[in-house]
Amino acid sequence: MNAPYPTETAADLAAAAAFLEMAEDLGISTLLDSADGFTADDVGLAAPDVPACEWAGFLAALVAAGLLVAEEDGTYRGRPDLPIVRHEAGYVAWAMNANRPYVANAPEFLRDRDGAGAKYARDGRWVAVSSRWVGTRGFYPPAFAEIVADHPTRVVDLGSGTCGLLANLLRQRTDCTGLGIDLSPAACAEATRLAARAGLSERLDVLNRPIQSLVDDPSPLAAADVVHAGFVMHDIATEPDVLDGVLRACRAELRERGGKMVVVDAVPFATEPRERAFSALFTYLHAQSMGVRLPTREQWESAFHRAGFASVRCTALRMPGSRMFVVSG
Repeated sequence: MNAPYPTETAADLAAAAAFLEMAEDLGISTLLDSADGFTADDVGLAAPDVPACEWAGFLAALVAAGLLVAEEDGTYRGRPDLPIVRHEAGYVAWAMNANRPYVANAPEFLRDRDGAGAKYARDGRWVAVSSRWVGTRGFYPPAFAEIVADHPTRVVDLGSGTCGLLANLLRQRTDCTGLGIDLSPAACAEATRLAARAGLSERLDVLNRPIQSLVDDPSPLAAADVVHAGFVMHDIATEPDVLDGVLRACRAELRERGGKMVVVDAVPFATEPRERAFSALFTYLHAQSMGVRLPTREQWESAFHRAGFASVRCTALRMPGSRMFVVSG
């Protein structure tokens, strides 16, 4: 794992994905990212129920894999390009972990999608975690730049997952508050824990409810000058009336203060060579296993215009098949 980005072999990537998944579940991912490094005692504090000798073996394995560097003073630091490695591993985690029910039970989903869907459920936490790993380089940076460009004081994030984007925003802008809305109880619980650890509980609220509920009750959008929606709108795009209702609710609130909506989502079967393989998997899993047909770019733009937005700008992002729509007016 000492090779520079990109990782040289599938074996490197598979090992990194497995180790980083274990680190995530053990609760030490933030330590791996610490610029100041950390000690074995810090690791022990993160999970006091794990014996010290077991931590020693795990840390030694991370060093042997090249994911950690052991300093002479007894501290550990993540390899310099660890965020890039985690970004790459995120694609593996999303495909093989977050979507494990669909991959492992493909015959059942092909025979009876609705029946298989009722029988097998995705792990909401790992959908959120793997999306965060991919998003840190694949789509968060440009979306983040759009959000902060107008110096917002209130940001609402639809499909917020573990609220990683909002947490980063609030750390940078102390005059801003945020509200994350997500359907997954597991992701919301994780977001609440992360907010508490970061000291953001007073400025970051987490709401466990479907975004469809905004059609009848748009109150969570109150006072927002930016609404962000990352890979959640496609879930309601198969119901045009619901999609239009959510978008109209967002526009009605944003129009009051000249705000904007930043929507990051996917288009189906992107054809650029760098995009086609992962875009094909993303498109297929959504259509075949989840019953979600991704809108084309033209269909996305039409939906924004139907909701009353006058300005629609589309940008292709690093994650294959992903697009950012910035809408206002």
